[in-house]
Amino acid sequence: MKKFAPYLAGIAMSLIFGFSFMFSKSALSSLQTFELLFLRFFTAAAAMTLLILFKVKKVNYKNKTIKGLLVLAVWQPVLYFILETYGLKYSASSEVGIMMSLIPIIVTMMAAVMLKEKATRKQWIFILFSVIGVVYIVLMEGNSKAPSELKGIVFIMGAVFSGSLFNILSRQASKDFTPFEITYFMMMLGTVVFGGLYLITGFITKDLNLVSKLNFSVITSVLYLGVMSSVVAFLLINYTLSELPASQSAIFANLTTVVSIIAGVFIMHDSFELYKLIGAVIIILGVWGTNRFSSYSNEIK
Repeated sequence: MKKFAPYLAGIAMSLIFGFSFMFSKSALSSLQTFELLFLRFFTAAAAMTLLILFKVKKVNYKNKTIKGLLVLAVWQPVLYFILETYGLKYSASSEVGIMMSLIPIIVTMMAAVMLKEKATRKQWIFILFSVIGVVYIVLMEGNSKAPSELKGIVFIMGAVFSGSLFNILSRQASKDFTPFEITYFMMMLGTVVFGGLYLITGFITKDLNLVSKLNFSVITSVLYLGVMSSVVAFLLINYTLSELPASQSAIFANLTTVVSIIAGVFIMHDSFELYKLIGAVIIILGVWGTNRFSSYSNEIK
C-alpha cells in the first residue's frame, strides 16, 4: 500500500485543484484579486499554525538553507497565484483547466535541463502536439473573443510556467525539508506578500472594508481555497514530489484538467465551443504521450 501512496496523493490533489478554479471564479465576483489571495493564504497559514501549536505537526528550519525555499515560494504561491487569479478574471474556469494541462509538458522540458531527466524522441514529438493545441486555442480565442479575454490566456500561460518551475524547485527542496515545512513556508510568505498588496491597493482605492464583503458564498470559497486547496492539496503535491520524479508527478495535472472542465461547464455553466474541445484533445494527447514514453513510466512497467 505504501508504494501506491504517492499516486493516491496525486489523484486526491488533482481532484481538489480541479474544483479550485470554480471556487476562485465564484469568490472573484465579490472580492478583488488581492483581497481573495490574502484571505486564502491567511486562512491556510492559520490552519497550519494551529496544527503546529497543538503539536499535530512540527517544523524545524534550524541549520537549514532557507534561500531555496524563498525562491520556490516566490514562484509559487506569489507569482503563480497573481497570474492565475488575473487569468480567471478574464477566462472561464474550464479554459484555465485546459491551459493547466500543459504543466506536465513544461516540467518535462525543465527537468531535462535542471534535473538531468532526459526526454526521449517520442516525448518531444508529443510535446510538440501539446504546443500546437495551445497555439490553436489562443488563435481561435483571438478570432472569437475580446482582447481582454485573450489577455486572460496570457496570464494563465504565465501561471503555467510558474507552476512548472515550482515542481522542479519543490523536488529539489524535498531533500532538506519535509512536505509540511515546504507548504508552511509557502503559506506564510503568501500571507505576508498578499496581505501587504491588499493593504497597498486598499489605501490607494480607499477600500479596506473587507469584512463587509464576506457572505456565505465568499466564506465557503475562502475556506475551500485556504484549507483544501492551499493546505491539503499542497501537502499532497509536496509529498508526491518528494517520492516521485518531477516529470512523473506532474502527470496528475491531467486529472485536474478533466475535473476543472467538468466543473466549469456543468456547475459554472461556462461555454465550451468546439474549438476548445479540439484544442483540449490535442493538448491531453500530447501530455499522455509525453508521460507514456518517459523512461520512468517504462521503469514502472
